[in-house]
Amino acid sequence: MDLPIDPAILASFLLAVLLIEATPGPNMGYLAALSAASGRVAGMRAVLGVTLGLCIYMLAAVLGVAQLIAQAPLAYQALRWAGVAFLLYLAWQAWRGADEESPGHASVQSDHAPFWRGLIANVLNPKALVFYVALLPSFVAPERAPYWVQALILGGAHILISVIVHTGIVLVAARAGMLLAQHGRMRIVRRVLAVGIALIAFWLAWDTR
Repeated sequence: MDLPIDPAILASFLLAVLLIEATPGPNMGYLAALSAASGRVAGMRAVLGVTLGLCIYMLAAVLGVAQLIAQAPLAYQALRWAGVAFLLYLAWQAWRGADEESPGHASVQSDHAPFWRGLIANVLNPKALVFYVALLPSFVAPERAPYWVQALILGGAHILISVIVHTGIVLVAARAGMLLAQHGRMRIVRRVLAVGIALIAFWLAWDTR
């Protein structure tokens, strides 16, 4: 009995996903800034939000909703500019919290704020939409299994790798934040990270035009 997905195709897909997740982007910038500023716990809450956002896009792709959004210029542009605006908002929040000199106490309005911000940032990320509309279907072989079965398997693999990569970013950034706090450099680091998020917002606007 044939497997739903050719192992060789799955290996190629996993490599492509790993390269994509290792490329700096909105999720990576936000998670690094948040974890350095507010610590590991806040960072992991944001990872949960980002992961839920990916799950939403995966199900949207399976149901055909993602394709409809991608093919509607007004809907796509609204998503794109909302994502850019939200990243600029996160950059502003990071800049505001730069004066707090210890990690774990920068301005986070509630324990649930990192989760919701991670979720919103990912849902408003047009690159996630493009991934599930353009890249994922290219690895689906219609003769092996129904589209939805392969999409769920590939999407699940993507989500697993993203969780691993994002968790690594959180742990490294949180540790770096603690070390820098001991040397009194948190304000500078947070300002740099805030600028970094803003630059990612402008890059996203350019890259998804």
